[in-house]
Amino acid sequence: MLESYLTGLVVCGGIIVAIGAQNAYILSQAIRREHHWWSAGICMIADVSLFTLGMFGVSAALMAMPQALEILRWLGVVFLGWLAVQAFYRAGRGRLALEAGEITRRSLKGVLFTTLAVTLLNPQVYLDTLLLIPAVGAQQESTTTFLAGASSASILWFTLVAWGGSALAPVLSRPMAWRIIDGVIGLMMAAIALQLAFGGL
Repeated sequence: MLESYLTGLVVCGGIIVAIGAQNAYILSQAIRREHHWWSAGICMIADVSLFTLGMFGVSAALMAMPQALEILRWLGVVFLGWLAVQAFYRAGRGRLALEAGEITRRSLKGVLFTTLAVTLLNPQVYLDTLLLIPAVGAQQESTTTFLAGASSASILWFTLVAWGGSALAPVLSRPMAWRIIDGVIGLMMAAIALQLAFGGL
């Protein structure tokens, strides 16, 4: 039982850290302290839901519809490219311009919508949560305990990202730091979009 839990914790933890777009977006929200706990919560719920669906056999249906993944692939390319352009634009303007007024602060609804899009329009998320993780879980002594471990990894990771980014906000409040952060986020989003476009899944 404990071995299954730890396997789920380690396997899922390693995979979550490797998914760049989602982590970069949550971190940027946390540093801005802009509804970051809501964003992190959405990611946790999405992961746990997808892990559960994968363990209950949705992976078989996904394998039978490769065209669905192809559609998600190109939606992901477009959306991640758009996020990259936005990040580069913010890097060019600098944080002082972003703080000019409350108009620049996005609504909770807008942040939640973007979080869902970053999460659900990345086909790599489906491959990991509906195929790879359940494939490992199916080999465990207790699939339920494995699922609990995988879910714990997601909750712990996004809690760390949201809390850590928010805690570092005062240190990273200088305009140049914000330019660098937005520039790195833009590069990361653009790299993932290009990888999806030219490298496929």
